[in-house]
Amino acid sequence: MKNIYLLTLLIALTSTTFSFSQIKAVSETGDQVLLFENGTWEYVNTKDLEAKEIPLNPTNFTKPKEADFLLKSTKINVGFWLNSKKWKFHKAVNNEEAEYEMQLKGGDLYGMILTEKIEMPITTLKKVVLENAKGVAPDIKIIKEEYRVVNGTKVLLLQLNGTMQGLKFSYYGYYYSFEGGTVQFITYTAQNLLEDYVPEIEKLLNGFVKL
Repeated sequence: MKNIYLLTLLIALTSTTFSFSQIKAVSETGDQVLLFENGTWEYVNTKDLEAKEIPLNPTNFTKPKEADFLLKSTKINVGFWLNSKKWKFHKAVNNEEAEYEMQLKGGDLYGMILTEKIEMPITTLKKVVLENAKGVAPDIKIIKEEYRVVNGTKVLLLQLNGTMQGLKFSYYGYYYSFEGGTVQFITYTAQNLLEDYVPEIEKLLNGFVKL
């Protein structure tokens, strides 16, 4: 029951957080505000949303040797090498925004792949993710961000922490956009479990390839 509750809650959050729909409005005085589903709103601090210099990790990340299965997107030319002995995966059924869902076998670590044919600057994608996330988790924060070169492709790594219905959760994933579209390769779990799962998360995410 505990596992079912965690999965249901995190999928519900992902469905809202990582779609590309934005709820923005302009007040009578011309200020930009964000509207939340609960009827509340807040001013957009444009300075907070401005792109800051994001560091580039000097390591060249490559897919692990044990990644034996290439899961291909049916929408854009990207793929995801994974270890089929450790990960269960299937077409998304819980989140209509996603293309694939996955779970670490015997664990409380989940993954999701969202793809769109729309190209956008990576800084814009970051803003969309943060603004939508605040609609359901107002305390959402970026804990870690850096650019990485993964199998020859430069991606953005984001770790986001927040709280929803008392559950402290973490998202850890890669974000990438090119002329062929946009991909969000996301893993998620409870905050207190993240540190133990990081090795498996890194192995999974580093299976990302542009085809």
